Amino acid sequence: MTDKLQVLIVEDDPDVRLGCTQALELEDIPVTAVDNAELACRRIARDNAFVIVSDIRLPGMDGMALLAQVRAIDADLPVVLITGHGDVSLAVQAMKNGAHDFIEKPFSPDYLVEVVRRALDKRRLTLEVRRLQARLEGRDRLENLLIGRSASMVRVRQLVAELGNSAADILIEGETGAGKELVARSLHEAGPRRSGNFVAINCGGLPETLFESEIFGHEAGAYTGAGKRRIGKIEHASGGTLFLDEIESMPMAMQIKLLRVLQERTLERLGSNTPVAVDCRVVAATKADLKLLSDQGQFRADLYYRLNVATLPLPPLRERREDIPLLFEHFLLQGAARHQRPVPELAPAQMNRLMAYDWPGNVRELRNVAERCVLGIASGFAPFADNAEASGPTPLPEAVAAYERALIVDALARNGNSLARAAEALGLAKTTLHDKIRKYRLGEQG
Repeated sequence: MTDKLQVLIVEDDPDVRLGCTQALELEDIPVTAVDNAELACRRIARDNAFVIVSDIRLPGMDGMALLAQVRAIDADLPVVLITGHGDVSLAVQAMKNGAHDFIEKPFSPDYLVEVVRRALDKRRLTLEVRRLQARLEGRDRLENLLIGRSASMVRVRQLVAELGNSAADILIEGETGAGKELVARSLHEAGPRRSGNFVAINCGGLPETLFESEIFGHEAGAYTGAGKRRIGKIEHASGGTLFLDEIESMPMAMQIKLLRVLQERTLERLGSNTPVAVDCRVVAATKADLKLLSDQGQFRADLYYRLNVATLPLPPLRERREDIPLLFEHFLLQGAARHQRPVPELAPAQMNRLMAYDWPGNVRELRNVAERCVLGIASGFAPFADNAEASGPTPLPEAVAAYERALIVDALARNGNSLARAAEALGLAKTTLHDKIRKYRLGEQG
C-alpha cells in the first residue's frame, strides 16, 4: 500500500518505460510515465505525493539536470536515477548531488520495486512530518493570537480550529473589549478563505443614512453626491470573510436586507436592479443576548437563527484571571517594542492588584493599562499609583480571595459549569462551592 503516493517514471526508451510501469503496477503501486524531463518538470511542486524514477541519459534535459531542478523545488523529494553500464561515476556524482538512489541497467523488476518502496516510505514520512509541523504551526499561531492558558481560552482555540475550516456562519458572543474581532480574524486565518479580504463593519458606528450605501454599495447617480460607483463592504468581502461587529445595533430595515443577502448570496447596489453574486463567510459579533432581543421584537428572529449556525462564546477577563499575568506581559512587550522603551518591572503587589481588579473593559482595558505603564503614565490606575509600593503588599485576605476566585472559575470552566464535578475537582462539598460562587458573584452554575 502506498497511501495514494505514486511513482513518476521518466524514460525515453519505450520498452524500458513499459517494463518499469508494469513491474510497479503488478505491486499495486500507482505509476505515471513520461518520455522526457521537460514534461516531468511541469508536474513537480513542493509536497508532491510522488517519487521520481528517471534515466540519466535523456534527450534534451538529462537526468542530472532534472535532479537539480527537483532539488531546487523540493530537496526532500526522492529521485532514483537509472544508469547504463559504465555510468557508475555519474551515479556516484548524482548521489553526491542529492539523489535518493540509483539503479544500474540491466535490473530485475523485483529490485526496482524494492528501491521504489524505500523511496515511497521516505516520501510518506517526509509528508507526514510536514503535515504535523503545519498543524503545530497553526496551533502556535492561534496560541500567539488568542493568548491564555485557562480552560475557557483553550476551548476558544479549539473552537476556532474546528470551525475555521468550515463554511458555517458564526456568531461570537462576548462583552465589549473581550477580543471578538481578534477571534473573527483568527477564524478567517484558520480557514480556506484566508487569502481573501477580511472586511469588518461596526454596525453601531455607522449612521443609518449611510448604512445601506456602505454595506451594499451604490451606482453613480444613485443619490445626490454619488458621483461614481462604490463597491460595498459585502461585495468587497466576496471570497473572504465579512465581520459584522455589534450586530445587535443594526437598523431593523437593514436586517431585512442583510437576511436576503445571506439567504440568496446576491445583492443589489443602490441605484441598480442587477444582482451581484457574493461568496463570503459571515462572522457576526454581539455583546447582547440576541435571543432575548429577538423575543422582545428588537432583533429579527429569522436573522438571529440564520447567523446562529455556530456560536462561539468569549469569556470576559474577570472569568479567566489566571490569564492576566501572561496577557499583561505580552502587552508590555508589545508596547515596549512599539515605543522603544524598556520593559517595566512589576512588583508582586502590583500584579496582585491586577489579578484582583474586575476589568470591566476586559482585554482592551488591560492592554491600555500596559501601554500606559510602558509610557510611565499609569499612576492613575490603582496598581501603579505612586503610593502603591509604600502601601505594602496586598492584604492577605484580598490576595487569597482573588486566587480562590480564579481557581473556582477555572474548575467550573474545565468541568462544563457542572457544580458537582467542579466541587469534586476542588475537593470541596457542593454546598461549600455553591456558597463561594454566591460570595464571588459568579452567577448560577450547573
